[in-house]
Amino acid sequence: MRPATVGSVVAAILLCSLATSVHAQQGPRRPWVDRWFITSDSVRLHYLSGGRGSGPAIVFVPGWTLPADIWEPQLRYFARSSRVVALDPRSQGASQRTSDGNYTDRRAQDIHELIAQIKAPRVVLVGWSMGVPEALQLVEQYGTQDIAGLVLVDNFVQVPQTSQLATFMDTLLFHLLRDRPVFTAMFVQGMYRTPQDSAYLARMVRTSLSTPTTTAYTLLASTFATGRRDWRPALDRVDRPLLFVGSAQMRETADTIRAHVRDAQIEIFENAGHALFVDEPDHFNQVLAEASSVRVSPWKRNASLSSMLLPYPAKTTVPGIG
Repeated sequence: MRPATVGSVVAAILLCSLATSVHAQQGPRRPWVDRWFITSDSVRLHYLSGGRGSGPAIVFVPGWTLPADIWEPQLRYFARSSRVVALDPRSQGASQRTSDGNYTDRRAQDIHELIAQIKAPRVVLVGWSMGVPEALQLVEQYGTQDIAGLVLVDNFVQVPQTSQLATFMDTLLFHLLRDRPVFTAMFVQGMYRTPQDSAYLARMVRTSLSTPTTTAYTLLASTFATGRRDWRPALDRVDRPLLFVGSAQMRETADTIRAHVRDAQIEIFENAGHALFVDEPDHFNQVLAEASSVRVSPWKRNASLSSMLLPYPAKTTVPGIG
């Protein structure tokens, strides 16, 4: 065997150093895998899947133009004891960009088809921001037979046509079209109250901008400006445990939900921004999993949130990750 040259030894050291550096930058191993499925209208959607458990899977839906892994603090925490899934909605994240179906009804159907795809007995559906009307639309279109509980995170359930909120939405749409990069950078930075790493913020901005501007506009306008605007009737159809988690400005929405869903649980994060589950991940995770020792049937009307995360009886089997 020929002796190693100085050059080859140096090259080997550099390669090892590079590999170590890349590994360090990647951070801790992610307890999930990438999955895809094809919707009934032939769109390829991406989702993250991880964890195992005998209780309901927890399905996370992100907000407007943002990726599934914005839920990383929750995926890491709950994957230790439950099956977790996070969707990249159509035209977002790693999912296919499409000019069709970028409105609430179709995206609610996508969530419904995802639930069928993962073959979980029941799910706890967690929708944030635009995911709130999409989750409520799902309830209205398909009922709650596949849902153990519903968690709505920091969004309105109605936008009255002549309200200040409606005017605010129109202003957002104007700035979205006028200067998308500046608007998106301000939008992302404004989601948080706590300091976030600059690389993290840059990735969120970059991911948001990867949704075409026309699609981003359509999504926002069809949900809050030209579309339905009012999901209170969907709240009346909720017959599963419901938790609403909101920032301080969502008190009126919390009151509306209380008026429509008997025994709804409400949690207000006084010092968090719109992405409150990133600002205060430990608090959010605790709220989502609180009182898990209370045993109530997961599908009982007006049951507490704690019942959602309880395991099913030992005889129940849950499919593997899919």
